[in-house]
This record gives sequence, structure tokens and C-alpha cells, in this order.
Amino acid sequence: MDAQSGANIKTAKLTLGDQSWSFPVYEGTIGPEVIDVSKLYAETGRFTYDPGFTSTGACESKITYIDGDEGVLLYRGYPIEDLAEHGDFLETCYLLLYGELPNAAQKADFVDRVIHHTMVHEQMSRFFQGFRRDAHPMAVMVGCVGALSAFYHDSTDITDPTQRMIASIRMIAKMPTLAAMAYKYSVGQPFIYPKNDLDYASNFLRMCFAVPCEEYKPNPVLARAMDRIFTLHADHEQNASTSTVRLAGSTGANPFACIAAGIACLWGPAHGGANEAALKMLGEIGSVDRIPEYIKRSKDPNDSFRLMGFGHRVYKNYDPRAKIMQKTCHEVLHELGRNDPLLDVAMELERIALHDDYFIEKKLYPNVDFYSGITLRAMGFPTAMFTVLFALARTVGWIVQWKEMIEDPHQKLGRPRQLYSGATRRDYQPMSRRR
Repeated sequence: MDAQSGANIKTAKLTLGDQSWSFPVYEGTIGPEVIDVSKLYAETGRFTYDPGFTSTGACESKITYIDGDEGVLLYRGYPIEDLAEHGDFLETCYLLLYGELPNAAQKADFVDRVIHHTMVHEQMSRFFQGFRRDAHPMAVMVGCVGALSAFYHDSTDITDPTQRMIASIRMIAKMPTLAAMAYKYSVGQPFIYPKNDLDYASNFLRMCFAVPCEEYKPNPVLARAMDRIFTLHADHEQNASTSTVRLAGSTGANPFACIAAGIACLWGPAHGGANEAALKMLGEIGSVDRIPEYIKRSKDPNDSFRLMGFGHRVYKNYDPRAKIMQKTCHEVLHELGRNDPLLDVAMELERIALHDDYFIEKKLYPNVDFYSGITLRAMGFPTAMFTVLFALARTVGWIVQWKEMIEDPHQKLGRPRQLYSGATRRDYQPMSRRR
């Protein structure tokens, strides 16, 4: 049922003392029912208190569905496993943007539109010269993506559906170029322009790893792995960065500014930096024979050590993306002929986590970050770029969520409430009377 249709089947009753109020209960197509408390304050003079919004639905959406208990992730109803195995990233972008998978003609047209928007304004290259050489690539991305609004005035009118779509295509197309420029700047190499005859992932890898003095030949196995990583990270419902994009968008801010806000939020280690933390942990363990020691430490409540890459805020089952990421990791390492000892550590940790009663009871299953760090390192990316790649992939999710919010007639300016616990009213005292 449409949560905003008004055709309510049930109500929830709130009783405080001798007063009672009823609030509508809505049912989505799948997932838990929700109690509409939007009029709670007007009717009762009270707010709900929900730190972290873990029990609050801030919007209605038709884009992504997660069932954390069952380990399910759906984009527009399609399982992530099917999209990652049988489709490609731009097909997934089309699905997220338009709601349906494209036919051959629609796919060709969409790819053509993305490819011909990959270049950024030439003056953008001067922005990079203002950053220190050792600037974190995410700092560069926050600044440069926000600066896009200074160059593309013809797609910042959020009331125009055509401009909204143009902005969406531009963001999907230009993010790989900016990400590659951030990488090249960090290693002191010249920028590489995009090539229109390459697919999305191959083009990105070329912009990252090609040099002017020799020809670059895209490796199809690595390109496919990169494309799959993009697909796995394309959207993830109302997470911290997506909520940030929606909140920024609710003010009427232009889409480039909203995406820059999402990138800044993703930069936080508790959100976008988990794969880097997982890789660091595997390196600390070092070898399989040291795993029992660290397993013991992870179970000790008095030990600060924690297993990174296990468990998830939403998933209380095996993260469906982790299975695909594990397979992708093996493909990349096999193609490159590398035997990464950290993969051996990862495999043994996974085996233990799936069979040890402690981990099963606490539902600490491997998540997508557990394998992605090893894969990206093998492909040649430094750890500082991991979150940039996450932002690149998540851009389509952010822009689609932003677009859905703008087109929602019920959307309002975001304004969370609070439980105030500070001082009550006090009289101002002149300096002479203060102790």
C-alpha cells in the first residue's frame, strides 16, 4: 500500500495517563509496518526520542530494500546477486534512475549519454593545484564535487525535471574522472583524459593507471571486478551518507552540493572507511597461525581489539554482497598471479566466524568490506583511495535518492527534534557580579 495514500487499514493507539491518541499504521510492499507519528507533537505536545534514528522512517522510497535478518538486498526489486553477476554498473544505474531494466536501445542510449559527459571543465584541473600534494583524496573530492555547481549552471534548477536528469547523468559520468584526477594528483602523475570507446570501468582504470609514455591495455578481468564493486556499492537504502544527501536536498540545495555533503559524511571511518580498517586488521594479524590469539582477544570484553569487517548495522545474516566480493577477490588475485597471505587469513577468519558459536550467537558474519580492501589493494589502489571508490559507486544511489526526494510531494525540510537536558532559563549577570 502507498504509505501516503490515506487508505489506512489500522491505527496504533498511544495512551498517556487518561489521554489516548490514534495514529495511522502504513504497510509497504515488503518490510515492517510503520506508525505515522508526523502529527504526534501537534496532537500530544511530545516528541519521540530515537538516537541514531534506528527506529524511525524518515521517508517513503521505492528504490532499495534491505532485509537484514535474511541477508537480502534488492535494487528496485532485483536481488543484488543477479545484478552483480549478470548485469553491469551502467545497467544498474539505469535501473535505479528509471525504475526498470533497460532494453537494448535504452541501454545503448544511456551509455552514450554517460560516456559523452565524462570530461570535466578544463578549469577544474586548476582546483587540484590548490591542494597540497599529500592532501587526502576525500578532501579533494569534497571540494571538487561541490565546485561542479560553479561550472554547470544549466543543471542546478531543481524544479526542472530535465535539469534534474541532466545533473544526474553528469554526476554519474564525471565522478570517475574526478576520482581518477584525485588519485593522479596524489601520486604526482599527469591527468589522463577519458576515452569514449571504453566501457565505464575500463575507462576509470585507464584514467587511474595509464601514463602518457606508454599504451594502456585494459584488463577485462580487472575491469569486470571494478564494475562489480561499483554495482555492489551503488545504493544501500537510508544509510548515514544517503540521509545526509536527502537532508541537504530538503533545503533546496543544488545536487552537486548535496553529493559533496554525502561524500563528506562517507569520509567518516564508521561509514566509508570500514574496508580500510578491515585490511589494517588483517595486516595486524599477519598470518593464519596467529588467528587463535586474535579470536581470543576479540571475545574478551576487556580487550580493545575488535574484528573489523564482521557484522553490520543492518545485516544480522551473511551480507549478500560479501559472497560476491569473495568470488571477485579470488578472480583478481588469480588473474594477477598473486598469493596474498592476507587472503589466507581472511578465509580462515571467515571459516571460524561461520562455525564458532560466539560469532553465530552475536551474528558477526563477514560483510562486504571484509574482502573489498584486499581486492582493491591487489588492483593497485592505495588505502587512501578506498573511500573515494566507495563514493564513486554510491553517487548513483545518492543522486537517485535525492531525485526521488525532490519529486516527492510530501517531502519537507528536514528538522530533527531533541531531548533538551541543558540549563533552564538563567538571567544574564554583568561581569562584576560573576564569581
